Amino acid sequence: HSTTIIDRNPDIFNCLGLQDINVIIIILLMVLVAVINIISALLILILERTTMIGILKALGLPNWNVRKIFLYNAIHLIIKGLIIGNIIGIGLCLLQLKFGFIKLPEESYYVSEVPIELNWISILVLNIGTLMVCFLMLILPSYVITKISPVKAIRFD
Repeated sequence: HSTTIIDRNPDIFNCLGLQDINVIIIILLMVLVAVINIISALLILILERTTMIGILKALGLPNWNVRKIFLYNAIHLIIKGLIIGNIIGIGLCLLQLKFGFIKLPEESYYVSEVPIELNWISILVLNIGTLMVCFLMLILPSYVITKISPVKAIRFD
């Protein structure tokens, strides 16, 4: 009768399953840190421009239009960060593909260097997903703008 490799070596495959869980946890933590950073950056932008917000509101600009100014500015920062991050990340991957400078002990991993697979569709989906998640997370903090009173903001100076 025949047996599968999973039946012969269940411990190895259990260990691989645990590594998949670690990857998911690390990615979730990275997303959480990114969201916290972009929210705090937007709140700092809003606090630095309180007087400008008061003047725009006093001139009759609706809250949503003022919020859009800050959302566009935050999206610009996110896109800039994605471009820089992609250049660095993809650049390192291409260098690893070409030169294989990150080595592994063959006794443990059965390969001599870290293998790299660049899947452009995955990279594109990841970038679009990052942009969408960050944008959705910014809508709530931009609500702070609606609470700023034009009279108090202008008098604040």
